[in-house]
Amino acid sequence: MGSNTKQTSSQVASLAGKTLQSGSSSGIERSLAGSALRQAGTAAQTGAKMEGRASGALDNARSSATTKTLAGSVVSQSNRKR
Repeated sequence: MGSNTKQTSSQVASLAGKTLQSGSSSGIERSLAGSALRQAGTAAQTGAKMEGRASGALDNARSSATTKTLAGSVVSQSNRKR
């Protein structure tokens, strides 16, 4: 896996933390939040599977604003060559 120069912003990391603490968060929100937090302050890069899930969330008209924010952050840190 390559190096990533982008990192999760503090605002998205905060949203991700709140999402993981919330009892009402969906499975996809929790998954995206975990991925976003993993990429906060590191050179970690989004994996292909998570990139696909995030892309699907962005394409889904029923996705919440939280889901789309987290998905956008995750996708922006994926491998450009994929």
